[in-house]
Amino acid sequence: MAHIIVVGNEKGGAGKSTVSMHISTALVRMGHVVGVLDLDLRQKSFGRYIENRKAFLDAEGLDLPTPIYRELPAISAESLGPGENVYDQRLSAAVTGLEREVEFILIDCPGSHTRLSQVAHSLADTLVTPLNDSFVDFDLLARTDAQSNKILGPSVYSEMVWNARQLRAQAGLDPIDWVIVRNRVGAQQMHNKKKMAQAVDALAKRIGFRVAPGFSERVIFRELFPRGLTLLDLRDIGVQNLNLSNVAARQELRELVKELRLPGVTVDF
Repeated sequence: MAHIIVVGNEKGGAGKSTVSMHISTALVRMGHVVGVLDLDLRQKSFGRYIENRKAFLDAEGLDLPTPIYRELPAISAESLGPGENVYDQRLSAAVTGLEREVEFILIDCPGSHTRLSQVAHSLADTLVTPLNDSFVDFDLLARTDAQSNKILGPSVYSEMVWNARQLRAQAGLDPIDWVIVRNRVGAQQMHNKKKMAQAVDALAKRIGFRVAPGFSERVIFRELFPRGLTLLDLRDIGVQNLNLSNVAARQELRELVKELRLPGVTVDF
């Protein structure tokens, strides 16, 4: 069985597609076979990232490690049984098709609550949730008291993950390894960073997730997307001397992949 990594939360702008592209490409570079799916059927930011990569490599005559990208297959209404959902069947068919070929399947979820996202979360062996360093994003995980910052209880996204965990338990599957990735952490605003760190650490103990370092806010990520590149590709396209920001970003990626603790993966970049 392929190990399934789901990258998701219910808010846009948290860097899910950037995280998805960098994790999947890093795994391919380390010798693993990786299949990827984009469940945002409207925007397809992750799918576009892969398409941009293929177009750039073709134009430049390059052959760089790239994950296997698949669209969700079409399913005819006539093939559905009583009570079956077309989106469930499309995702199931895509995962089944990839499992014959790959070691890892990475699924990028949309930044909203959808049936596809719900089902994908129940399939996750590893769940990666990028979270901007903001209490606006934290509100998806938990409700807090405005005066004391005391955690009052889980919020909508945490409840969805809880339901996914219950479904896996009922099916006799291993529990989800849930990793919150603090993303787009700024160099300034030290007071807010400290309060966010305290809140995330306190919630981790209550609802059962691990916290991993993510990516700082850097211009380089905006520049990489149009060409479909990652931080690990820079030397292959002729950038010999990485600046300090790029070196630091590579280190952040290395630490993130290490912290995911994926089976059979030794980080060597």
